Amino acid sequence: MSGIYIHIPFCKQACHYCDFHFSTNKDLIEEMVDSICLELERRKDFLPQGSSVKTIYFGGGTPSLLSKSQLEKILNTATKYYPLNLEEVTLEANPDDLNTSNLQNWKALGIDRLSIGIQTFNPEILKFYNRAHTAEESLKAIESAKSTGFEKLSVDLIYGFPSANHDIWKKDLEIALSQNPGHISSYCLTVEPRTALGNWHKKGKYKAASEDFAAEQFEILMQSMEDAGYVQYEISNFGKPGQFALHNTNYWLGVPYLGIGPSAHSFDGKSRGSNIANNAQYIKKLKNAESIYNKEILSGEDTANDYILTSLRTIWGTDLTYLKDNSGYDLADLKNDTFKMLRQEKLILEETNKIILTKKGRLLADSIAESLFLP
Repeated sequence: MSGIYIHIPFCKQACHYCDFHFSTNKDLIEEMVDSICLELERRKDFLPQGSSVKTIYFGGGTPSLLSKSQLEKILNTATKYYPLNLEEVTLEANPDDLNTSNLQNWKALGIDRLSIGIQTFNPEILKFYNRAHTAEESLKAIESAKSTGFEKLSVDLIYGFPSANHDIWKKDLEIALSQNPGHISSYCLTVEPRTALGNWHKKGKYKAASEDFAAEQFEILMQSMEDAGYVQYEISNFGKPGQFALHNTNYWLGVPYLGIGPSAHSFDGKSRGSNIANNAQYIKKLKNAESIYNKEILSGEDTANDYILTSLRTIWGTDLTYLKDNSGYDLADLKNDTFKMLRQEKLILEETNKIILTKKGRLLADSIAESLFLP
């Protein structure tokens, strides 16, 4: 079992908080699609032999900018060179792209899951983020997707915007839940250096929310989702039964995946790596049959630490028996003192030789994982 991630590095405009690789110059879209297809062909042997591809994920950037023919070309290429046994095909989409024509085209291509980048329903914050859509378009997009027959819908929200209280965040959650999407992903607003937000912060024009304020909003998020019947199956992801994102779940469970497109990451179980993050160079190097991929062979410790970092973020937790069988490391023995501290602080639960984060522990997921890293 494996997955394919396809990075579409184009956007209508630059969101002020985003540091993903993208360009607002769309002149190279057609060449980029051709190059993505070429990379799919050239890297057809990357995934473990005999492993069928269960999921395809179009991310970005803004994949919903592509035409039907461009998406179809990529999917046809994947069909030609990979053993597809698809259970999920996801497209990230902005609300302003979810018109009836696009929705019908995507459905006809076999795309069965949409991840809608709403971020907030607050008009002023949308403008501050430099989003290309309005709150009204967000609500209309969800309604249109449902009426077109998309049963798997995910809504993206951002918390941690600095404000006097939590009223805006509570309202965002209230509106999102009123739409009854099967899945909600929510991420904390962070200040990244190479963004407009980062520049404003550096110049003293923007003051980020405190860690305590963001943590309170995360706690509000967790409780609101639980009350509404969603399962927090990963730190930032909440789904109703049968609506968990299969592709992303496989990332956290260590399933191999191939990343296609500039800046895309890949993992085959023994190594990981990433493509160059430059659109023109990506296209040029593929044309000239030059390498676009930087590979890193994983040591035993790397593999173990990667598993700890990703698995601990999930509802399934870190399986200590699996870790020992696959890496030789007895984590409970090696980190005995750390385990004692985590138990005393009520940050972890222990179930059938697994460690799972408590609600309190989820607030400190990354630091807890780091405390368990080898050596």
